Amino acid sequence: MKVETMSPDSGSLIGTLADFRFELRQFLHFSESAALEAGLHPQQHQLLLQVAGASLRTKVTIAYAAERLGLKHNSAVELVDRSEREGLLARKQDADDRRRALLQLTRKGRRVLNTLAADHARELSEQAPRLARALRQIAAHARRGESAEAR
Repeated sequence: MKVETMSPDSGSLIGTLADFRFELRQFLHFSESAALEAGLHPQQHQLLLQVAGASLRTKVTIAYAAERLGLKHNSAVELVDRSEREGLLARKQDADDRRRALLQLTRKGRRVLNTLAADHARELSEQAPRLARALRQIAAHARRGESAEAR
């Protein structure tokens, strides 16, 4: 059986990508745990974030939420329904297209999201130096035109 060896440069790119992926996963784990501790399913937290974070010009519909969350439309409907039942979101009829409902955060939804946002900002401020260092190293590899399979 032949064992492949990598050059130090390609290994360092792979190592950097692995480190970056690890840091991202650490943050995602933190985020999921924080959402659960706040009484939300992690996807509910992501839904609230997308609704609240949309620009004022954006019509926040279920289709918009599905796209932003990478969900199928029916899965987004279920998530919105659950969040509405729990008092986190409200639907308002769109004045421009009465067939369409627009999503808005309720006071409860905004309060929970603000708490989670502060927690996430603190966590990211701790992780930022490691994430930024990995991104700089990946960008340096890309500028040099190196790939993981180079040489």
